[in-house]
Amino acid sequence: MLLRNSIITMVLATALLAGAGARAQDAKYPNLKGQWVGVGAAMDAAWDPGKPAGAGQQAPLTPQYQTIYQATQARHASGVKDPTTCLPPGMPRTMVMYQPMEIIVMPDTTYLMITYMSEFRRIFTDGRKWPAEVEPSYAGYSIGQWLDEGKTGQFNVLEVETRGLKGPRTLDASGLPLHEDNETVVKERIYLDKNDLNLLHDEVTTIDHALTKPWTVVRSYYREPNPVWSEFVCSEDNHQVMLGKENYVISDQGYLSPTRPGQPAPDLKYFQPKK
Repeated sequence: MLLRNSIITMVLATALLAGAGARAQDAKYPNLKGQWVGVGAAMDAAWDPGKPAGAGQQAPLTPQYQTIYQATQARHASGVKDPTTCLPPGMPRTMVMYQPMEIIVMPDTTYLMITYMSEFRRIFTDGRKWPAEVEPSYAGYSIGQWLDEGKTGQFNVLEVETRGLKGPRTLDASGLPLHEDNETVVKERIYLDKNDLNLLHDEVTTIDHALTKPWTVVRSYYREPNPVWSEFVCSEDNHQVMLGKENYVISDQGYLSPTRPGQPAPDLKYFQPKK
């Protein structure tokens, strides 16, 4: 009986020590629990929130991609909008965050769970090296590290680098282009505001062959005190149809309809008209 009680005591002591260790480890990380929503974010938000949309962004585009962007703007001005697809926006545009995200911090991985398009970012903080090959994705492959810049025993900055992206992607809804080679590299510094722990900042630096230099903007997010989590299902309200390289729309009456004047009809060679 004495031996049994001693074993139980040892087990309980081990469990308490493990729990204390886990709590001490958790205390190293900032409190990022809750729901985070982009400050001033919207589906059509400009990439740099500190500047006007469109040409006012003063994006450092190369001459080639400046021409591409001007053509996109002219097309939009004529009433022809880009198709609304169910493809995720991809990095770095993902971080506009006009719908909520949840951040889960674990010792080896920080997870960003994003409502819009159900994007899911894994930021590996386990000290791994870059793999020889990366399977491209819209969220990309992210490696990061937590920093204690004030030497306080508390991590206060998460530095992240993201590669391995696929496209097509743009920086915002105005069509600010990224290079078609998809060799974008995104670097981030994520940290809580020193004066408001319910405000999160992300310094995002985009390095891309469509840009003449790295472009840094700061996106911010507020912590929603009374969060309501909703489901986003793109296909529920998406009436867009891509046939070949042409985009059409399903009208409210259920008919396939053009999206621009003079748009050619789709090839219906496999469909026989009613007699």
